[in-house]
Amino acid sequence: SILLVAEIQDLKANPDRTATGAVIEAELTTTRGPVVTLLVQRGTLRLGDVLVAGDCTGKMKALFDEHGKSVTTVGPATPAKVLGMHQVPTAGDTFHTVEDERSARTEVEERQREREIALAGEANAVNLDSLFGELSSGKVQELNLILKTDVQGSIEPIKHALERLSIPTVRVKVIHTASGTITESDVMLAIASKGIIIGFNAKPDAGAKKLAGSSNVEIRQYSIIYKAVEDIELALNGMLEPVYEDVIDGHAEVRQIFKVSRLGNIAGCMVRDGTVLRNDLIRVLRGTDVLAETRCANLKRFQDDVREVQNGYECGISLESYNAIEEGDIFEFYHKERVS
Repeated sequence: SILLVAEIQDLKANPDRTATGAVIEAELTTTRGPVVTLLVQRGTLRLGDVLVAGDCTGKMKALFDEHGKSVTTVGPATPAKVLGMHQVPTAGDTFHTVEDERSARTEVEERQREREIALAGEANAVNLDSLFGELSSGKVQELNLILKTDVQGSIEPIKHALERLSIPTVRVKVIHTASGTITESDVMLAIASKGIIIGFNAKPDAGAKKLAGSSNVEIRQYSIIYKAVEDIELALNGMLEPVYEDVIDGHAEVRQIFKVSRLGNIAGCMVRDGTVLRNDLIRVLRGTDVLAETRCANLKRFQDDVREVQNGYECGISLESYNAIEEGDIFEFYHKERVS
């Protein structure tokens, strides 16, 4: 049908010009970095071309056709996967080629300056824990969210699920979506819009984490959609549970095991790093596997019960409700701290 319409309407594109087109999909991979699927609409995209796609730039290092075969040129009406972008563009962004990388950076910087001017007027961001109080006092009528995901395909279903949570007193509004790492520009947008950043399998980079901390911008990270939806819903109803973070105190290696009939197995350990504490939680590690999560029942130094043992010292450790330990196992001591 497409070929028939193209023939009847005499639809044509000029292959002998610089390439323009649209971003179909984009994701950040651990091995190849940003991988972008493009549709060339006009012109011809060539290996080595410099692209501007939305606010992202890059020089084409590799082009692949729909069968995964490496190619050097991509003509009109042809899709391709490309490597070489410095960031992950948004699905639906248009792209075009420019003369060099300096021109690309200049163009993107100008766009960002215009956006910052439009968003000028810094304000204090809200967070989910305080949201119900803000709603009750009439300070918030709109909850602005910035949504970052690992792949573009996740954006629409998550956005739709979040925006459906709107209630008569407040509207949930996703003001920006993109895939890839949470960046400083996302935090700046959250500051300007009094918004919250939702990361779905997306983590903040070092700059974003630092800026968010200094500006009290909340970044919530999730790997399950319903958990994100549940947290927003609970916040709107004033029932959000506090969030805790695991803080590692130290590690101890099991060197010898002593069997005591009334106490079970006692592990003779060497503290490898940090400080192990008697009241800590413990993960039992064997290689990369977590065998159990339990609590320290007893901590001894020679025959004495002690509160803590520091790095480089030996100690005896018994665990609550877990005896299947072996020499070489690692005890990871940690406690939970409230972060919001």
